[in-house]
Amino acid sequence: MFSDLKQRPADPILGLTVKFKADSNPDKIDLGPGIYKDETGHTPILACVKAAEQYRIDNETTKTYFNSAGSALFNEKITALNFGDHRVVRENRVRTISTPGGTGALRIAGELVKTCKPSGTIWVSDPTWANHQGVFTAAGLQVKTYPYYDHDNKCLDFAGMMETLKRVPKDDAVLIHACCHNPSGMDLNPQQWQQVAALARDIGFLPVIDMAYQGFGVGLEEDAYGPRLMADTVDEMILCSSCSKNFGLYRERIGACSVVGKSASAADIINSVLLPIVRVNYSMPPAHGAAIVETVLDSAELTAQWHHELALMRDRISGMRQLLLDKLVENGVTRDFSFITAQTGMFSFLGIDAAQVQRLQDEFSIYLVGSSRISIAAIAPDNVDYLARSIARIL
Repeated sequence: MFSDLKQRPADPILGLTVKFKADSNPDKIDLGPGIYKDETGHTPILACVKAAEQYRIDNETTKTYFNSAGSALFNEKITALNFGDHRVVRENRVRTISTPGGTGALRIAGELVKTCKPSGTIWVSDPTWANHQGVFTAAGLQVKTYPYYDHDNKCLDFAGMMETLKRVPKDDAVLIHACCHNPSGMDLNPQQWQQVAALARDIGFLPVIDMAYQGFGVGLEEDAYGPRLMADTVDEMILCSSCSKNFGLYRERIGACSVVGKSASAADIINSVLLPIVRVNYSMPPAHGAAIVETVLDSAELTAQWHHELALMRDRISGMRQLLLDKLVENGVTRDFSFITAQTGMFSFLGIDAAQVQRLQDEFSIYLVGSSRISIAAIAPDNVDYLARSIARIL
């Protein structure tokens, strides 16, 4: 059975982490993984999460199954977090299920599209999160791309994006990042969202929105502008969300897939198709992460604490963007890196070539993927000087 298998290359980011751990340089920096880190390089457990876990330990009475949709309370709370007091919620047109992380939500969304349209195609931004292609291909979809990031000018290629989306066939799916675009950090502004939403309505393609970083950009409400506008513009859409980053629940694998239907009865039909897809995939989602999130969101005190802790994480990342830019200038870099502070979220492209990326690794023990994408969250006051000096050297 297995004798003809060939060794496959390691995931590029995971492979970098292995090299980083083996590196003995005390000044080494790992800019690869998309994981929040505090100023000490640690990924802490939020205090509100600790409190919610303690509440769960004290009050949980059974480990029996839920169902394929997961916890009803989690689904209700995450729907309210994502959509707010939106008319699609008031009209009972949203059906949300909890999933094993945002990746699980994307896979289930892909399989739903495949079920509805066996020859289905989904369009993703160029560039996009490295796993999007694999997730949707595994779900049986054809994956195509639309222009998004202009590497030469370090900005959004909105004209190219719109020109391509105008040619997307009716009933194809189009994946759009809600905020904190991974890997470019370059987001649509409200006016651009309005144009994309109007195009989705006029053409009839299905928006599939990936919201993995709500609260890491400008704020919880601001980061949900695009998905809420889209829900106000089109009859049908899918929203995939994750609690990995904004709650720090990476290994708990909790996310959600929300489907908006034309009516309450249409949403019920979609849900009746969605749940069997889950049943034959992972049967039902894990419960612990959902219990933490619903406990936080069901408590005014813990919600307030979460908002505070989330703001601290968001502000630290934003501060590191500005600090890196300042340090590059201090070290005599004349190339314009101001685009770094125009972006949001955890990621940015440095805009250096593959040879310079390799020099950073070989000469300075600074690890980043070949595209020059870096995780801003890995930068801290005690390593930013070394990072800026190293970048100045390779330039």
